[in-house]
Amino acid sequence: MNNGLINAIIAYVMWGILPLYWKLFNDVPAGEILSHRVVWSFVFMGILVAIQRRWSDVKRIWTSRTLLLSLTASGLLIAINWLIFIWAVNNGHVVETSLGYYLNPLLNVLLAVVFLHEKPNRGQWVAIAIAAVAVLVIAIDYGRFPWISISLAVSFGLYGLAKKKIKQDASVGLLSETAVVLPVALGYWIYLGIVGKTTAWTLPVSMFFELLLSGVVTALPLLFFARAAARMSLSTLGFVQYIGPTIMLILSIFVFKESVSPVLLGGFALIWTALIVYAVASMRATKLAKSV
Repeated sequence: MNNGLINAIIAYVMWGILPLYWKLFNDVPAGEILSHRVVWSFVFMGILVAIQRRWSDVKRIWTSRTLLLSLTASGLLIAINWLIFIWAVNNGHVVETSLGYYLNPLLNVLLAVVFLHEKPNRGQWVAIAIAAVAVLVIAIDYGRFPWISISLAVSFGLYGLAKKKIKQDASVGLLSETAVVLPVALGYWIYLGIVGKTTAWTLPVSMFFELLLSGVVTALPLLFFARAAARMSLSTLGFVQYIGPTIMLILSIFVFKESVSPVLLGGFALIWTALIVYAVASMRATKLAKSV
């Protein structure tokens, strides 16, 4: 559990500061950024798996129809999440991306109860109720249907569920996920070349090198997340996730200068109240289980 918590915190801190990285490529369309993200993630994970000498595990995946279908689903889900996130950040919607990842833990709890039969205790349900009220207040104050937030929450929530159910090494699983969407990314590269709309290849050398690093930037937090998902309950993992959108919200206010209302800040305070209540309830439940 402790090892899982450390991995989760590292993953969510990395995701929280990720908007700073994607803002470097404001002039590159989201779809093109995504294609580079997939390709260079595949390259990075291929090198890592080769170093680990895990090719026999990769071969086992590609000969197992069940594993292959599961990893195909998770690969498509995370690719959709990446595309929406990149587009939102580069079009001035960092606050809405933050809201999406505030919604995600609530969805995680729902998915955990329905599909994994996890049973939150009374204190955890209180925390969930407080967080639900906070998210509702934030959504109403936002003034329009937050489709970006909903899409990010649903895609990443289902991805987390898929990772929880797939019993596979993090490195091998991520390589397989990127391999599934690699043909689409390469096909998009070819299409952009045919129609003469490639942007990334015309970037200055230093900036193109930064784009090459998208493989590392993408893969590292996903590796930590996969290890956390294997060691923690889905509902608890979801609540730790509040670290990421909180960092995003701070960046949107102080770095990207997006407008934030007092109501949104009140919702933010409620979210952290819920997080504290959930943490206290979880620790009490753990102590009680040890004493029995």
